[in-house]
Formats: sequence, structure tokens, C-alpha cells
Amino acid sequence: MTVEIIGREAEAELDWLTLCDAIEAGHGLPRAEIADALLYRGKDTLLNRAAWIDGLGQLVKCATVFPGNGALGKPSVNGSVTLYADTTGELEAVVDFHLVTKFKTAGDSLVSARRLARPESREILIVGAGTVARSMVEAYRAGFPDARFHIWNRSPGGANALARETGAEVATDLAAAVSAADIIGTCTMSTEPVVKGEWLRPGQHLDLIGAYRPDMREVDDEALSRAQLFVDSRATTIHHIGELKDPIARGVISEADIQADFYDIPQGLYRCRSAEEITIAKNGGGAHLDLMTAAYILAAWRGR
Repeated sequence: MTVEIIGREAEAELDWLTLCDAIEAGHGLPRAEIADALLYRGKDTLLNRAAWIDGLGQLVKCATVFPGNGALGKPSVNGSVTLYADTTGELEAVVDFHLVTKFKTAGDSLVSARRLARPESREILIVGAGTVARSMVEAYRAGFPDARFHIWNRSPGGANALARETGAEVATDLAAAVSAADIIGTCTMSTEPVVKGEWLRPGQHLDLIGAYRPDMREVDDEALSRAQLFVDSRATTIHHIGELKDPIARGVISEADIQADFYDIPQGLYRCRSAEEITIAKNGGGAHLDLMTAAYILAAWRGR
């Protein structure tokens, strides 16, 4: 078997909406087996993620998250992705880590936004100004081509830079920007809530993307209590990420408050039920989503 080595040049062959279709189709296959191992050194993290989907293949993804790398002019997230053939287990492809991560992370939340946000949504707020925030502008533009974007960031310089790069506007008042937005995407590494529930209004959709550790939160308890809650995967969010683990442990919300995950898409359960609902989708980004994304990238690369 020829092993494909797929680099960033494959991005020219990719399409956000086709990726969303591939992710939804992947959740029509047998439920993924997944296993994660996380190691920590202070604020640094090593994640080893593996996934196996019968009919699609196997994947192993290793990721290092070093928040201090920004000061060195280096990416804070690095790693490797290996994809294995479904029928034989042979190494099928080594896919650029950053390419898989970009499309998996943003594509995950675009699936949620297309199903939960009002189709007429036109005002989109990105909270954060890093690499993921940039990817979310691209992804949201594919799903909501007429939308206007605002960027808020703790560091105004970061917001200004991303706004210039993407044609967005800078938001200086976070509370006002949240209240005005139809869709809010949070892309921070915050350990304390950034968005407050008191700022929300009926009909809004929030994609929570940044928090990935048990000590991380991006929205407060009131926001969770006011919203209909969705996740990409119950297995990789509820007991692993502080956004849900912490308020569940304190009785603010319960596991039963999670309305659906992506495996409920084929049954039509992953949807907004009223134009007045506030919806929150937690992006956990498990290895099974890396597998679906890497398989899509491989197919697009071979079909070029």
C-alpha cells in the first residue's frame, strides 16, 4: 500500500460545506471507539487521541499544547496525525496536523451552527483572535455568506490584526457585542467565564470552542442555565471539559440537560426547536472527528 504524505497544499482541494456533509455522514456509521490520554506539565498539555470507526478506518493523533509558544513566535499547538486503512490496519496516510486540526475544529462548530443557528443570522461575533478564531471566520463565511463579523479579544492588538486580515470590525465593548450578535463563537483558552448569561437574548446561538481541559470555562452558569445545550459528543465533553463537568458537579445543570450530540443527527434530534431559544453547542473535538476529517482530506486529495 502506498502511504500518502499530505501537507498543507491539500487545503486547496477542501470545502467547508462538503466537510460538514462528511462529518454528518460519519455519524451515520457505527459509533466510534475512542480513547484519550492527557498529560500535563503546568499549563502545557500532551494529548494522545485514538479513534476507530468500523467502515472508515483508524486514526492516532498526538497533540502538544504549549500556551507560552506565542512569545517565541511559534504555534502553541503542534503534533502529528496518522490514518490507517479500515480493512487491513495498514498505514494509509500521514496528514498535516495543522490542516486536520483547522478543519476538524472549525468544521465541528459549523455543523452545529448550520443546525442550531437561525438561517437568517447575519451578525457574528468571534471572541478571541488566535488561529482558531481565524479558522472560524472562514468556516462561518461558508455557512453564512452574508454575515458581518466582529472580533473581540482581551488584547486589542490581536483583535485589530485579525480584523484587518479578515475584513471584520473590532468590538471594544464585549457585553454590547454579545447582545448584538446572532452567532457567537468563543475561541479562547480562558479558565474563567468570558461571556455572561445576562448579556444573552432569545434566538442567539453560541459555539463554545476554546475550553478543552477540566479547569477551563468560557461562559458562566447563567448562560448554561438559560440555553438549550448540545455537544458534538457526550463521551468527550460531559466528564472531561470544565465547561460542563464543573457546573454538573455543582448541580447547576445535569447530564439530562444535554439535548443531543452528533450521533443524534440521523434521528433529527440535533436541531433548534424554536426561534426564541438560546442554543449552546460545546465543541469537544474528539479523535473520531479527527478521523472523519482526515478521511475526508484523504479522499479530496486522491480525487484532485
